[in-house]
Amino acid sequence: MAAQAGRDMLLQIGDGGAPEVFTAVAGLRARAISLNARAIDATHGDSPGRWRELLDGAGVRSASVSGAGVFVDSAADETVRAVFFAQEARAWRLIIPGFGTLQGKFLVTALEYSGRHDGEAAYALSLASAGEVSFAPA
Repeated sequence: MAAQAGRDMLLQIGDGGAPEVFTAVAGLRARAISLNARAIDATHGDSPGRWRELLDGAGVRSASVSGAGVFVDSAADETVRAVFFAQEARAWRLIIPGFGTLQGKFLVTALEYSGRHDGEAAYALSLASAGEVSFAPA
């Protein structure tokens, strides 16, 4: 994968319809995704050389997404705020150019607003996977 501009990453939220229609969460200046897999230790007294053994495919996988920026329209702000207060697991999509697309149900686990007296209002949000996350390569 060649180097990509961070601004090209795109975070979208689904409308809950069928078919699902996705809209960009506007004004994100920073985005990050973390994919995790918790391993299951299967080590026992007869493990070769007493080395740890991990059980294939048995761990719990999770994904988290965070972003920060400015809401450039009130619709994106209203949607994210409503989903947070309802604690509704919604479909989200993260598009990473040159890498692929991650999509799945996520909960908004943190929503922060901030602002300086001489600057724009800003926000930060965190998402935690609430079900299967799929990956489609670019």
